Formats: sequence, C-alpha cells, structure tokens
Amino acid sequence: MSVISHACVGSNDRLKSAKFYDAALGELGVNNLGEFGEMATLYGIDTPDFIVFTPADGKPATVGNGGTIGFNAASRDAVDKFHEAGVKAGGICDGAPGRREFSPTAYAAYLRDPDGNKICAYCFADE
Repeated sequence: MSVISHACVGSNDRLKSAKFYDAALGELGVNNLGEFGEMATLYGIDTPDFIVFTPADGKPATVGNGGTIGFNAASRDAVDKFHEAGVKAGGICDGAPGRREFSPTAYAAYLRDPDGNKICAYCFADE
C-alpha cells in the first residue's frame, strides 16, 4: 500500500485544467474517471489518486511554492509524449524532457498546468 491516498491541485478553471490533464496524463495511461459533483475531476488508473478541484472555501486556487506532483512513466517515450501533449493543451514547459543528473537512469519532464501547479513525469528504466 502506498503512503499517499491521493493528491489534489486547485483550479480556477476546472474545465480548462481537465483538458490539460486529459492530454498530459492520458499519455501516461492515467484516465479521467469523471466529475465529482461540480467541484472536482478525478484521475487515476482504477481509483481516483489525483484530483483537480475548485477550492471548497470559495477563495481562488493558488500555487504552492516548492510543490510538485510526480507521475510514473513506463518509458522515456511516454515522458516525451506527456510533455508534448501537456504543452499543446495549454501547459507551460518547466523543464524539458531529458536525463536528470541525480540518477543514471532518471529521465523526466516538468510542466505547469493552466493554474501554475507543477507536475512532472519520471521514468527510471534503462534506455
């Protein structure tokens, strides 16, 4: 069992964010599992592990400084496709696909979603 139940990011335009996450996470095999009322969109493989929501307190969603949510990628090609699809769907590059020096097999890409939340995809498989 994972130590994390789920991760959430806030959005000020959930439909715009859903378009971004459908594209980027779809390249990693992560599915849009549907809406949860009018306040959340659920993502996962089988269960909702990642949630995009409108803050319940009614205040604007803001970005956490230093926060990043990482997604597993099965291959380096999947990392590349995640990044390309995310940028095409309105995301901003925050680290182009490529090797990361802290591990000999680390390959990653970073994106900012339409609200500025930072996500990444990592593959640790050999080339």
